[in-house]
Order: sequence, then C-alpha cells, then structure tokens
Amino acid sequence: MSPLASHRPIIAPSILTADYAHLAREVRAVHDAGAEWLHLDVMDGVFVPNISFGADVVRKLRPHSAAVFDLHLMVLDPAAMIPSIVAAGADRITIHVEGTIHLHRIIGQIHDAGLKAGVAINPGTPVAALEAVTDIVDQVLVMSVNPGFGGQSFIASSLDKVAALRERRGARQYLICVDGGVKPDNAAALVEAGADMLVAGSAVFQGAGTYAENIAALRG
Repeated sequence: MSPLASHRPIIAPSILTADYAHLAREVRAVHDAGAEWLHLDVMDGVFVPNISFGADVVRKLRPHSAAVFDLHLMVLDPAAMIPSIVAAGADRITIHVEGTIHLHRIIGQIHDAGLKAGVAINPGTPVAALEAVTDIVDQVLVMSVNPGFGGQSFIASSLDKVAALRERRGARQYLICVDGGVKPDNAAALVEAGADMLVAGSAVFQGAGTYAENIAALRG
C-alpha cells in the first residue's frame, strides 16, 4: 500500500522544460495550477552531458513559491554541493546511486541538514542497488529515461521497477517517484504499479491544455 492514504499521486512539474526567460512566473503559475511539488534538476555537465543551474537559481526562485522544492542532483560530487543547495531553500534532495561511492554518508548529510533524502537509479541500474539504503531514505526515484535531457520517450521497463519497489517496501515509508517521459497515457499505469509521485516536464509545460488541465490529466 502507498504511504499516501488516498494514493492520489503527487505531481511535480520539472522546470527543466519551463520558459527559462520567465522562471519565476512559471514557478508561480504551476503552483497556482495545483502542483504540490516542484522538481529542480541540478546538472554538472559530468554525470550527465548538460549543465542546468545551481544553488543561485534555487535561491532566487524560493520566494516565488510555497511548493515543496524537490532537488534532483545529477552530479558526481553531491556532498560538495549539498550545503549551498540547503541554504538556497531546498526541501528534499535526491542523489544518484551511480554518482557517489559514499551513499550512506551523503544521505546522513542531507538528514543532518533537516531535509528529506532520496536516492535515484538510472534505467540501466537494477532495483537491487537500492537495497542497502531503503531503510534510511524518504523517497526512491526511478529514472524512466536516461538523465540529462528533457522530452525523451518513456522506457516501458520502468513499470517493472516501480512494481518491484512497491513489493519490497513493506512497512517502510519511502515514496516511489518516477521521472522521465511521464505523460497522461502512462501516468495511470505508473500509479497502479505503485508510484506516489510523478515528475513531468513536457507534459505540464508543453502540453495541449493550461497548466491546471495538464496537471489534472496526469492525475487521471
């Protein structure tokens, strides 16, 4: 069973596909449209090919929204970046299993700062790689595309990973999150498989309707 009593999925718009010329306006708009969380992808150009933004952008956006700021660090040295991200106003920080050899230490670093901690796995990484830390994390993020670019197609085998995480969860209370290629046509299947939170960029910011309509379509 999901930790969320109603199993109503959290929708976290990814600002990676928002209008960067008007980010503050975009952040306010999607929050007003019903998004409880905002997903902010920090990329270093090493762990993933692209560079996005860092703590300064997070700090400048923070006054414009009361939404949960969910920071996804696609970086090779998350420990060095976490203090500035915390100070900028993050609420939750997710790091990659593949991005550090000191996973327990960095999860502890995030918790010691008073934030919720998550771990992410790339499409080529098995769910078993998370087994040693699922007792101490607040969320697990399944990448359903290869990280680093917006607008990619959903990798169907991600559904199996979500279902496996739900089966393994038992009494543990981590959220199961999915990021990449999430659209209205696969959102219901992901929630049925066990997803608690859906990250969506293109489906929200470039969908056919208003932001509120696009978010509602993802909720089903």
